[in-house]
Amino acid sequence: MATGTAAVEAPPLLTAWGPYADVASLMTSLRGSQDRLTVRQASDAGWQRAADRPLAELRAQASAEKGSPWPQPLVSHYARYFRDGNRTAYEGLVARRQQRLTRAVVMAAVADPVPDDGWLDEVIDGAYLLCEQSSWSWAAHDDVFTRSGDVVPDRSRPYLDLGAGEVVAQLAWLDHVLGAALDERAPGLRRRIRLETQERVIRPFLDRLDWHWLGLDGDVHNWNPWIHSNIIAAALLLVDDPDEQAAVVARCIEGLDRFLASIPADGAIDEGFAYWWNGAGRALEGLALLEEASGGVLDPDLPVVRALVAFPHRMHLGGRWFLNVADGPARAHDGLPWDMLHRWAVRLGDSEAAAHAAAFAAVEPEPNAAAGLGRVLTSLTQLGDGKRRNEGSLGHVLLPSWGTYLPSVQIMVARQTPGSSDGLTLAAKGGHNGEHHNHRDVGSVVVAVDGVPLLVDAGQPTYTAQTFGPDRYRIRAMQSAWHSVPAPFGLEQGTGSSFAATVLQEPTPEEPTLALGLGAAYGLDHAEQWIRTSLMNREPGSVVIDDRWNLPAQAPEGNRPPEAAPDVDITYLVAGTVSVGTDATAIITSVGIPTVSSPVGLHLRWKPATAVVLVDEWHLDDPLLSDIWGEKLTRIRFRMPAENRASGAFTLTVEATP
Repeated sequence: MATGTAAVEAPPLLTAWGPYADVASLMTSLRGSQDRLTVRQASDAGWQRAADRPLAELRAQASAEKGSPWPQPLVSHYARYFRDGNRTAYEGLVARRQQRLTRAVVMAAVADPVPDDGWLDEVIDGAYLLCEQSSWSWAAHDDVFTRSGDVVPDRSRPYLDLGAGEVVAQLAWLDHVLGAALDERAPGLRRRIRLETQERVIRPFLDRLDWHWLGLDGDVHNWNPWIHSNIIAAALLLVDDPDEQAAVVARCIEGLDRFLASIPADGAIDEGFAYWWNGAGRALEGLALLEEASGGVLDPDLPVVRALVAFPHRMHLGGRWFLNVADGPARAHDGLPWDMLHRWAVRLGDSEAAAHAAAFAAVEPEPNAAAGLGRVLTSLTQLGDGKRRNEGSLGHVLLPSWGTYLPSVQIMVARQTPGSSDGLTLAAKGGHNGEHHNHRDVGSVVVAVDGVPLLVDAGQPTYTAQTFGPDRYRIRAMQSAWHSVPAPFGLEQGTGSSFAATVLQEPTPEEPTLALGLGAAYGLDHAEQWIRTSLMNREPGSVVIDDRWNLPAQAPEGNRPPEAAPDVDITYLVAGTVSVGTDATAIITSVGIPTVSSPVGLHLRWKPATAVVLVDEWHLDDPLLSDIWGEKLTRIRFRMPAENRASGAFTLTVEATP
């Protein structure tokens, strides 16, 4: 969701590469590029080494589905987005089709001898189905309905989006790995692949400059590197004309440059850890591919790249739990390409990032087809001897010592035990409500114990048409009312970059305290009409969240809800099981959170004790939320007594239970 604009600095790639990034130079440096790629043709001996790596699940699933009917996305599935807002009916079938094809490509590549006719036919069928598929874009992105009112894809005006980028990259990689075998088994297929690539991707990319994801208006988000990096693969592997290939790559470099120029000096991604992988991570993959293809002429060792590589481990809470902001889940997905991040960290000499990524790469399951064919092939061919998978645990991952502070997004992560997830971890966020994939979460906090978050951010629900439409903030997970933030006058926070926090005190390693003025987030006249201070007390082992306010007589005009209430509430969202005592205390345990095997808990106490405690349960029927949190999340609302409505203070102290 692109709602904010970033200040764009000088283009780092063009500044570093200069004339090497222009079309004429690229025609020279890219000559013979396919022979320099780490991912080799299936006839290469390296694929027999890849066959020895853990692939049991992939083999079993590929064998079970081979020869069965392929998933068939229909126009009725496509039309559902425009009719009732459902995205998953169509996108789910498309994903299953592409994942099956990815598994078939891997099986054909590791077959001995190559080609194995059974697997190759599976690849041919899957590739041809993609060529025949009326649209490569996802219905949620296609502009066909807004242009014409149609709910049927328009073949004459293909829409170049994330889905189209993923399809063309998949076809590019399978053509590269199995090209000779495809020519022998299905003459004409590769020509058809190139024709579809030209019509659906290359010409729309070169001929049109109105794609929003190009970032020409200064608003750059994760679509930019995701699509550009996929087009780089398509250009290198499916565009045979050297002039056109160089022109496409040159434009991709310009596009990636706009993304990199938008990254702040601290490397923060306002879309959060989850979108890092399909934003910054995609940029890193594209840069690595350019470096390989150019024989090192296009060297991406730049300060902005170093900053991006450091971001994921700074957001780690413990185990598979990460600080989630915006549309991100609190637990890292399986199958993330940690090996890619590890290679980059080693390449740049970032020992902390390398150790962190190596720990995750060691316990990741085998390559997951959902990651996409390019990532799967790269993982299989660059894993060394493949013996480090499924060894070790994430119980003692080295983390940044005291924590981290990223001033560009006003995020602090503070740890009770330096370098470890043991004990308490506090994350506090300022920022503004015009961030990409924004939730109204200015001033929110997350508290974890032994790496497990119990004061939480709900995260990303299943996407529908409502998710990125005018009713986005009717979705509970996006509302400030269901984040751990205040509610003066019962107000929701506003939407847009002006609804922002003001930093009053930045944290330091010696004093991990973040003080924020939150008044503007609610449309109040002054930031300091509401001050929230979040701090980690290491020695006694406690987190303190202190709210102080001095409010006007009534809610501001234009931001007043229809039935404005005089109440002042302070809300905390809780996972697990909650027990509220009668002595201004509560106990939260991890009981009920599906993946937590060793129970942990938090003890809460608050002042003034006269605050009224209201408890609301959110019963989760969305699997994206229930798979992480279990059956429910709980909202605890502290309603201030009448004498503290206009001005007052409320302090919540959080400690780990014994």
